[in-house]
Amino acid sequence: MSPTSTESMKSHLGEAGTHAKAAASHTAEAMRGATGAAADELRLGKANVKADLADGALAGLAAAEDLSGAAKEQMDALMDKSRDLVDSAAELVRERPLASFAVAFAAGFVIAKLARGSK
Repeated sequence: MSPTSTESMKSHLGEAGTHAKAAASHTAEAMRGATGAAADELRLGKANVKADLADGALAGLAAAEDLSGAAKEQMDALMDKSRDLVDSAAELVRERPLASFAVAFAAGFVIAKLARGSK
């Protein structure tokens, strides 16, 4: 005897329920897997950010150390130029002492006038 429509419907509904339960179980399993994968990616991303920040800090410290050396180099070059300028001025005074005295006297006179004029 063939099943009635009601029995057939109950059978199909039972089968649909079984498939729905299996789908819900697979969904939960997929969600757990996705959550685990996301957590792993988050940990990896966090580690990468920390590594990049540490590398940046080390590069900044290295630049600061180089800055000290660069400043010393610039200071040495400036001192050499000032020594050359002083030597050149001393040589000029030795070659032309009278002209040097006149220029120094005139410069002092002008500075004295400017200083008195501002009071």
